[in-house]
Amino acid sequence: MKFFLFLTSLYLYFGVAFAQNKNITLDSDLNLTCKFEKVILKNSEYNFVSLTKDQIKRNDIDKLIIKSKSPNILKVENLSEFINKIDLEVKIANKDIVLIQAFDKDRNYSESAVFTRKTGELIHEITKNIKQEEKEKDISFYSCKNINKDT
Repeated sequence: MKFFLFLTSLYLYFGVAFAQNKNITLDSDLNLTCKFEKVILKNSEYNFVSLTKDQIKRNDIDKLIIKSKSPNILKVENLSEFINKIDLEVKIANKDIVLIQAFDKDRNYSESAVFTRKTGELIHEITKNIKQEEKEKDISFYSCKNINKDT
């Protein structure tokens, strides 16, 4: 069920995102610690199979940093090496969500993430081989807590 909600929310958010790739309405400085919950894999071995933390080894995210400043500054650190070193193409942050997306220069690899402030849920999607018929997807779900005292 969460997966379908995720896809629906991505569709809605990206509909807005394509019209406006930068929409920062809230200044914030989040310092998060995120526990891995489950992953949904789509590749040559799995066809959208869900695996829990008991079934697959994945690391937690010890220090995810999200900094936003209106109207268009959004920095995300420690989500992945790819996100750390590339400019975000889609940047949305408001009182409810933080949404990002980035592509490699060939647009054959992308990473996106949705962080829901109210629930602390983080969904991180990696898509490989975008230009090929058999795309690979890795959709990880995390439960996050803000470790800032003042936010």
